[in-house]
Amino acid sequence: MKKYPKIGIRPTIDGRQGGVRESLEEKTMNLAKAVAELISSNLKNGDGSPVECVIADSTIGRVAESAACAEKFEREGVGATITVTSCWCYGAETMDMNPYYPKAVWGFNGTERPGAVYLAAVLAGHAQKGLPAFGIYGHDVQDLDDNTIPADVAEKILRFARAAQAVATMRGKSYLSMGSVSMGIAGSIVNPDFFQEYLGMRCESVDLTEIIRRMTEGIYDKEEYAKAMAWTEKYCKKNEGKDFNVEAKVKTRAEKDADWEFIVKMTLIMRDLMTGNPKLREMGFKEEALGHNAIAAGFQGQRQWTDFYPNGDFSEALLNTSFDWNGIREAYVVATENDACNGVAMLFGHLLTNRAQIFSDVRTYWSPEAVKRVTGKELTGLAKNGIIHLINSGATTLDGTGQQTDADGHPAMKPSWEITEGEVEKCLEATTWYPANRDYFRGGGFSSNFLSKGGMPVTMSRLNLVKGLGPVLQIAEGWTVEIDPEIHKLLDERTDRTWPTTWFVPRLCDKPAFKDVYSVMNNWGANHGAISYGHIGQDLITLASILRIPVCMHNVEDDKIFRPAAWNAFGMDKEGADYRACQNYGPIYK
Repeated sequence: MKKYPKIGIRPTIDGRQGGVRESLEEKTMNLAKAVAELISSNLKNGDGSPVECVIADSTIGRVAESAACAEKFEREGVGATITVTSCWCYGAETMDMNPYYPKAVWGFNGTERPGAVYLAAVLAGHAQKGLPAFGIYGHDVQDLDDNTIPADVAEKILRFARAAQAVATMRGKSYLSMGSVSMGIAGSIVNPDFFQEYLGMRCESVDLTEIIRRMTEGIYDKEEYAKAMAWTEKYCKKNEGKDFNVEAKVKTRAEKDADWEFIVKMTLIMRDLMTGNPKLREMGFKEEALGHNAIAAGFQGQRQWTDFYPNGDFSEALLNTSFDWNGIREAYVVATENDACNGVAMLFGHLLTNRAQIFSDVRTYWSPEAVKRVTGKELTGLAKNGIIHLINSGATTLDGTGQQTDADGHPAMKPSWEITEGEVEKCLEATTWYPANRDYFRGGGFSSNFLSKGGMPVTMSRLNLVKGLGPVLQIAEGWTVEIDPEIHKLLDERTDRTWPTTWFVPRLCDKPAFKDVYSVMNNWGANHGAISYGHIGQDLITLASILRIPVCMHNVEDDKIFRPAAWNAFGMDKEGADYRACQNYGPIYK
């Protein structure tokens, strides 16, 4: 199901024939072509292909041409639109009326023709008709023959297009629950109304016995299993760590070898459940070959599964990683403990960045005072005001090791098409696979362990569902940090030395939830967080506004916030206006 949506470009024009329209045709169409080129040159889909744009067959001056454009866009698989013009146009006749398309309008800031006047008029029309649109108005006046896109305009076009493409990509896909509610975690009480009404997605579900059925009846690709097992032996099993279980709970070598085979098969089956596998059709399993069209999934694991079978840490870690035995590929999105709310936050981050996402417990805030008391040492650098320990059973993406590097040699998590084979091997080498803690996981298995490199800009986010309010999004931009190795060892082993750790410091500011590191932890709305490489808070805010999800907590600078123009009608306080607008418009697909 890899047919990506496209972005439709709508060149609108003054409809008056006999001199006016004719004088504007070339200019208007050139602006549309420039926008299409900007988007396709800068934005990519999850597989690395450029985001495609479709331009209307003609400029749009009257309603018949709007209808022809709409018909073409439906045929071409458009999922969002950008209207561009350098002149006055007839707003109600030329505007995009599709209620499901995220929409933006760029009105050229020039003096010869009033593109900005049309922008203001059509945005008023969008507000009046309940079809919110993003308004893009350049800061500086341009000459009529200037078809370049100013930097401030380009930034807003790309921010909108990035978020709109994410919205359109989710539409029609599924979230797959493998199992059900884990240990009473509210986020794994999957809410199908939320997925349907806010994201346009289905909720699919399979009982975990389906994994055992497929394993028992051989419903997986045997050739791929042999390849996967050989790869695992070479890169993972060789890094098997010390067994820290008490002697009575230590498995024999034969039992551990069997666990390795089990979890590799389990990984193949979980992937096939999500996306299907044509190889199964060749084997005669036509139904199983289809998969569930899942763009994201969650695995319950604890406790019914992990009390008896090897845990899901290896499977979740590998699926969430940008590579496996088949080479470098787009990461999947799989939520630990079937926390669908965190899975959605991971999905948002993945679609906006095309990078693997870290799933983690937002486990502990360590104040400088507490660190000094426990270790006798002081935190320094970015960590001096305190740190948040992100750690969970070893299901975190191996990209989170930070062993990939950007163009300047800094630690990074990169889109799959930028990752090298050498970086893959470094990520694997930095990961130890410890026999699972059998106090937690009675069935055994293996948990990944690594320490994320410091210095990576990251954004932690979380979607929460609030009775009577609906969904809200939390955002905290910050950095991974490295601390004194002795401090790390003492703090880390107080939790679990078999799990991966990321030390996180949020960027502080004068907003109440970000006045100090403690306040960030104290205001976080659940036990999990989704961590994406890069400072993408502004993109998450734009995405959330398209989906009518208010943002209840963020540390993004106000001048970077880009929401639909109609939000300005709901008051001058940006966050209050966001809540009122989202409540007023409600979910797109309801």
